[in-house]
Amino acid sequence: MKPFAMTSLAIVLGLSMGAVQVASAADKPAPAKKVTTQAKKAPTKKVPVKQAATSKGVPAKTAKAVEANTPVQTLSQRLTDTELEIAKTIQTGRIQCELGADVTVSADEKNPGFFHVVAGKQRYYMHPVESRTGAVRMEDNRAGAMWLQLGNKSMLMNQKLGQRVADECVTPAQREFALQMKSSNQPGLLDGQTK
Repeated sequence: MKPFAMTSLAIVLGLSMGAVQVASAADKPAPAKKVTTQAKKAPTKKVPVKQAATSKGVPAKTAKAVEANTPVQTLSQRLTDTELEIAKTIQTGRIQCELGADVTVSADEKNPGFFHVVAGKQRYYMHPVESRTGAVRMEDNRAGAMWLQLGNKSMLMNQKLGQRVADECVTPAQREFALQMKSSNQPGLLDGQTK
């Protein structure tokens, strides 16, 4: 029985040794953690300040210097003398068109030769353009719109879409001109052609 007793004794002693080690560990104070009052800061890098750039990528400082030394042209000064003469023939006001539509043409008082053209919710800023046919023509290059004024009617066209926004627009002066065309005895395009 001796081996059994020795084994039992070893087990009891081993357990008690483990308890002693646990007790001694509990008696020791825990190592103190370093408490800092400030958070550690990352080193800061000096970043060069970039100049604000214009929409074309030119630094704003450079653009201002160029503008200061460049004579500024008003919109009206950009028009030719011929285009300014054409502007005098533009008929303004609220103009009735076919299908109950209307177009309002009004001169821009700040920029002679330029006009505001409104058709429903569509708004255009137009200027006269020389025409080979002699018709009075205004364009808004940004919107791709064109106002064509003939003797007897006017029309508003969207050149980008290739369609008419408003057609058969007639002012009182154009209506009178159309009546004169009908009442005059001028030959038509196909009259007088015989084979």
